[in-house]
Amino acid sequence: MFVILDKKDFARGTIINIRIEAPEIAKKCSPGQFVVIRVNETGERIPLTIANNDPLAGTVTLVFQIVGKTTALLASRNVGDFIMDVVGPLGKPVDMKKYKKKILVVGGGTGVAVLHHIAKGYYEAGNKIISVIGARTKSYLIMEEEMKKISDEIHITTDDGTYGFHGFVTQVMDMILSERGDDIEFVVAIGPVVMMKACCDLTKRHNKKTIVSLNPIMVDGTGMCGACRVQIGGETKFACVHGPQFDGHLVDFDLLMKRQRTYIEDERISLFRSIK
Repeated sequence: MFVILDKKDFARGTIINIRIEAPEIAKKCSPGQFVVIRVNETGERIPLTIANNDPLAGTVTLVFQIVGKTTALLASRNVGDFIMDVVGPLGKPVDMKKYKKKILVVGGGTGVAVLHHIAKGYYEAGNKIISVIGARTKSYLIMEEEMKKISDEIHITTDDGTYGFHGFVTQVMDMILSERGDDIEFVVAIGPVVMMKACCDLTKRHNKKTIVSLNPIMVDGTGMCGACRVQIGGETKFACVHGPQFDGHLVDFDLLMKRQRTYIEDERISLFRSIK
């Protein structure tokens, strides 16, 4: 079992940050990888992307939003409690190396946590990082201080204008790419699917390579079930073994959004029953 060493609530208690004791995973994981967790004996398996790891302390940090029965169950666990199963690291890590130009990283919502681990890897490899992170409103913005530490330049946006730039991350992206596009090597965009799709539509116009991280329905995380299949450049890929990072310009986002809506009603009923 995996003990919870630290827990923080973000975004009015809807986004949770937990640091767990997982020495083997902490030693072997790389930016971009994820774990599959099972909270208890009767629980389902869900994937959670690793937000940070500390090999010396033997800890892994996971950030998740409460959206269904399992995330609600996990959020009910406190410091000192255990998670029954944590399997990983899974997925392909991001290839970290130093580039001549700057890397533009863009995150929204809980995607900022995923973005942080990847951006930190690029930063530690010697790259210059320009960060753009956003949320619906100031109280839902996460990991601002952590992103500042690994960014040479950072921009904050909120949809309602309560903090930073009043608008969307894509608007700031467009300004940066329009003014300094020649100084940008590529873009990393991570967040809600609709946000990543908008980012990729924008970067196509600027002819700028874009990496996204996909988190579709997943069961075992090893490619056996096929539930996490996505269309990449017209070919079927499994996010768990071929990703979760992909060339955003090749992703069929419309199909991905359709597949993500498949079990919304079932998830709602399951959550209602668990609360009841």
